[in-house]
Amino acid sequence: MTLIRPARLEDLDGITAIYNQNVLHSTASFESTPRTTQQQQRWFAEHGGRHPLHVAEENELVSGWASLSSWSFHDGYDATTEISVYVTQERRRQGIGRALMESVISAGQRAGVHCIVARITSANQLSVRLHRNLGFEAVGVMREVGSKFGKLLDVVVMQKLLEP
Repeated sequence: MTLIRPARLEDLDGITAIYNQNVLHSTASFESTPRTTQQQQRWFAEHGGRHPLHVAEENELVSGWASLSSWSFHDGYDATTEISVYVTQERRRQGIGRALMESVISAGQRAGVHCIVARITSANQLSVRLHRNLGFEAVGVMREVGSKFGKLLDVVVMQKLLEP
């Protein structure tokens, strides 16, 4: 049974392990160096209110997480967030990512978020399809804006507008 719930500080090791696995082995993140506990604690502290952070818990272990984060530090963008979702390799394609996204989108909407932006490596068509199925619309492609594993990569920009 998978429980989707707001993240707690004690979930941070699981969240970090999932993220760092993607840093090291995928193009889901353009970071190349795993995050430290200290970095993750600062990141965790930036969430709450319009920036929810939720986890999928199975057998008391974190199997995935999703968050809404600041899109920009300029106050005119306060109602715009960027979504992130990561699921352990073993639990992908089982509906956990979708459940996590629905949960943080709903929490963000209740907190006053108007627009959610997603930046997805164009090769990650599963993620593009998941976002599209949840009402995100592709608004552009940024060509060769990131690099990972010695390759220049395109990024699909998607957005979803929420009703108040």
